[in-house]
Amino acid sequence: MEKKIKKILIKARRQVFSEVAGNNPSIFKGEGFDFVELREYNQGDDVKKIDWLITAKLQKPYVKVFKQERELNVVLGLMLNGSFFFGSKRFKKDLAAEIAAILGFSAIKNQDSFSYFIFADRIYNFIKPTKNIHAVSRMCEEIERFDPLGKKADFNVLTNRLYKIRRKSLVFIISDFLSDFDFRVLSKKHEVVAIILRDRLEEEPLEAGFINLIDPEEKSSAVLDLDRGTKKEYMKEIKRKDHFMYEHFRKNRIRFIKIYTDEEPFVKLMKLFGQRYG
Repeated sequence: MEKKIKKILIKARRQVFSEVAGNNPSIFKGEGFDFVELREYNQGDDVKKIDWLITAKLQKPYVKVFKQERELNVVLGLMLNGSFFFGSKRFKKDLAAEIAAILGFSAIKNQDSFSYFIFADRIYNFIKPTKNIHAVSRMCEEIERFDPLGKKADFNVLTNRLYKIRRKSLVFIISDFLSDFDFRVLSKKHEVVAIILRDRLEEEPLEAGFINLIDPEEKSSAVLDLDRGTKKEYMKEIKRKDHFMYEHFRKNRIRFIKIYTDEEPFVKLMKLFGQRYG
């Protein structure tokens, strides 16, 4: 195992299993929880579970008690096309590996099954649902070995394959979402969470003058004058595509978060799930 992957795994495992991360069984809980009963509040109970209506009527704090109805089926879909071979701070592919490790360890900690798929122009690798913690290491090693150069993103392949998963699942799609996609049908069957990976230079490039740019999907190169006007038009197009992306997610009730290569993914993921599961 490469030293870089070892560091990613150690860091992700420490963050997920450390008490610093809180007393929740995982950074996500999913929808598999049923209401059972009300009971009087005890010291240490989560105040967010207090039923304020009953508390007001009985003049004593009462909390809602839930039981886990079923385990979650956590699925990671990684779209590792050519643009993942880029990063000013670190490659997006390395960031994807760290995020995948955090989600994988979280599923294991919560005693949920998890599986993963590596996509680009086709399916390159996958693992069946498992609770084996060693599967997280295997996944990160495969991400590290994967060469995205010369590979285009085909989201039809991704959506068609993930839709075939019979059981309703918590599906994380990890991509930079710079290519066209449509999750309308997929989001009707599964709970979909989109994790957008970007480098800041992809959204606001430097005014570098004449430079030789290489298309990581086509492996072709071209000389471009990256002046103020070109930069302005490029940023306008990125914002237009992102606006469409955000609207698509909102209309289809898809939670999403954008994580840059210079950010700590665990912190951002905690914020994402805190919005609903806190």
